[in-house]
Amino acid sequence: MTAIGVILGSTRPGRNGEAVANWVMDIASKRDDADFDLIDLVDYPLPHLDESTLPSMGQYQRPHTQRWAATIAKYDGYIMVTPEYNHSTSGVLKNAIDYLFAEWNNKAVGFVSYGSVGGARAAEHLRLISGELKMADVRTQVALSLFTDFVNFSQLAPGEHQVLSLNTLIDEVVAWSRALAPLRAARR
Repeated sequence: MTAIGVILGSTRPGRNGEAVANWVMDIASKRDDADFDLIDLVDYPLPHLDESTLPSMGQYQRPHTQRWAATIAKYDGYIMVTPEYNHSTSGVLKNAIDYLFAEWNNKAVGFVSYGSVGGARAAEHLRLISGELKMADVRTQVALSLFTDFVNFSQLAPGEHQVLSLNTLIDEVVAWSRALAPLRAARR
């Protein structure tokens, strides 16, 4: 079965991301085409990148890096839930991504973003990063506006069109994850 990790890319107290990630997981749990797991970065307290060798060398020395690498390696694709902070993604998500290299390669990724303009700029930055990591980013994006998809900027209330977009995003991530399986198998 295709395994998809839903990465919650915010650790901020009172974060909106938790409700967004739970919404993604609720929609995903109704499907039978893949297994979905929530990967909350709160559970992976990574300091600022502290490995002495480049991630592309795969010579992880620190236990927290080894644990993070083992977690990410077991998935075929990802859905990243990201806030937009200062026209980009969160520092904690960028740091977590930067720790690894091969574990991301030849996997699909989709973005569910949120912010004043739906987190669009955060997702665009993540698309650039994904390309460098040999990830295939899917076209569909769920962009949740703090003005229209939240009540009082804090209570998630997405419109039905967002549910449709999320299902399309999941369809694409699952399909691309399967399509990239031969490339992942060749690397092993």
